[in-house]
Amino acid sequence: MNRKSIYLFYFSLLIAFLLLTGRLFWLTTIKGNYYRQLAEENRIRIIKKPAPRGIIYDRKGRILARNIPIFEHRISNIEYRILTREEALKLEAEEKEAEIETTIGREYPYGQALAHVIGYLGEVTKEEVESGKWEVGSQKGKTGVEEQYDSFLRGVDGGELVEVDTSGKILKKIGEKEAVPGQNLTLSIDAELQKVAFEALESQNGAVVASDPKTGEISALVSSPSFEPDIFEVQRYPREAGSRSAGKGSKVQSEISKLLTDQNQPLFNRAISGVYPPGSTFKIITAVAGLEEGKIDKNFEMDDPGVILVGSYKYANWYFTQYGRKEGLVDIIKAIQRSTDTFFYKVGELVGIEALEKWAKKFGLGQTLGIDLAGEAAGLVPGPVWKEKVKDEPWFLGNTYHWSIGQGDVLTTPLQVNAWTAVIANGGRLCQPHLAKISNFQFPISEQIQDTKYKIQDTSCNDLGLNPQTLFLIKEGMKKACEPGGTGWPLFDFSPAVACKTGTAEYGDPKGRTHAWITLFAPTYAKAAAGKPTEQPEIALTVLVEGGGEGSSVAGPIAKKILEEWFER
Repeated sequence: MNRKSIYLFYFSLLIAFLLLTGRLFWLTTIKGNYYRQLAEENRIRIIKKPAPRGIIYDRKGRILARNIPIFEHRISNIEYRILTREEALKLEAEEKEAEIETTIGREYPYGQALAHVIGYLGEVTKEEVESGKWEVGSQKGKTGVEEQYDSFLRGVDGGELVEVDTSGKILKKIGEKEAVPGQNLTLSIDAELQKVAFEALESQNGAVVASDPKTGEISALVSSPSFEPDIFEVQRYPREAGSRSAGKGSKVQSEISKLLTDQNQPLFNRAISGVYPPGSTFKIITAVAGLEEGKIDKNFEMDDPGVILVGSYKYANWYFTQYGRKEGLVDIIKAIQRSTDTFFYKVGELVGIEALEKWAKKFGLGQTLGIDLAGEAAGLVPGPVWKEKVKDEPWFLGNTYHWSIGQGDVLTTPLQVNAWTAVIANGGRLCQPHLAKISNFQFPISEQIQDTKYKIQDTSCNDLGLNPQTLFLIKEGMKKACEPGGTGWPLFDFSPAVACKTGTAEYGDPKGRTHAWITLFAPTYAKAAAGKPTEQPEIALTVLVEGGGEGSSVAGPIAKKILEEWFER
């Protein structure tokens, strides 16, 4: 090796030494703190401990939603499998190094029957994570009371601070923060009544609403068809390791896809979100308008003509259309008992569309009633202004006739029909329907779950100021509607006595199908005698079957099954 080569070698060695020294200086001095922090973060880990979610109970203490442990066994770096408690214990005994993670799942004992009321848990969305309020993989209530009272039920998560080695094995626990459990929630729902109502619908498209007419507490709220809420529970299914996202199998994904594309819309809450022409159940409001506006009274009578002619248009009574017969002299009680269309056409004409609009809105139509569930629909109260704006047409007398019997463009929810039925039952008060039986919320001390939407305090009812004579006459008509000679024949022999109004609503179906309605309260009032107190209605019940046919023959038997369950207990 010549001298030039030796110099070149030492020069290269010097350069390498300077580079290494410089790199060492950079790593230890310039970026030392940074890399020490990374090392510390790799050594120190936080194991999150989700807060147990509050239990949801019905009015009698039955569990409607509860927590269950989910045992996940890491099979490999890309897959977990779900174990039963027994399998987890056995595996831990056989393999002390087995990696088993316990998470909290949610279980709904009443399944489909209460799915639209309770809702389900789902993983937070990307947008919710980006908002900074949620961590990836967190779960929250998605529908029902799980969503409405999510902050109340959720609590505050805890966790453990642990030291791990390079393989991720826990060496020691450094610190711990206990999770604060969510608060339990009691609903006004009667779970067994709910179950009977759901089964009585027999998977037909429809809804049932049952409430306490005195308070607005909901004892049953059913939408059919329904769904299994457990299918959305992300912790029930195998997932990829290191991810909180569900790695659901194709079978489960297929079931969810079916729910989303099913034409019967099982995820849609028909009881509060579905809007329908109310048919003859609306005659209750037309009767109130006529009596309160002084256009008719208890002595007002009309000789049923079978058909009313307005120019070339015919407006017939159902009894004439089906049987070619007339009702004879009809007063307000008989008109409700027999659901005489021609009588209510005339009352609507006497009252006028403006007054009908006014009274419909006083009874809660065209607005949400404020139930503590998301998605409540307002329905539609059409009138001359609306028709001119939307259809660019003037209002005709025929429109008023249709309005008066709950047809035409008027749309209501089953919840609204139930609410106006309760007004007649309770003496003239429109009550806010609600599910939660709570007055004062005690939140865990955390800004994370503070929420101002919890406003239910005491019973909220608005007195409509109805004349007692108005209420008496309508109650009498509804009572006779469920007696021989009325339209509610399935309930003629029911005890205690029922006050009802049936409805068969056309909705423009190409096949000529109609919605079947019945709305009622029970027991009916009874005169006090021999020192016994007057009976007070304790249940207001509304049944709708979409495209089902006649209200009396289709909705009536369903209502009877529900009443049997209620009064037998």
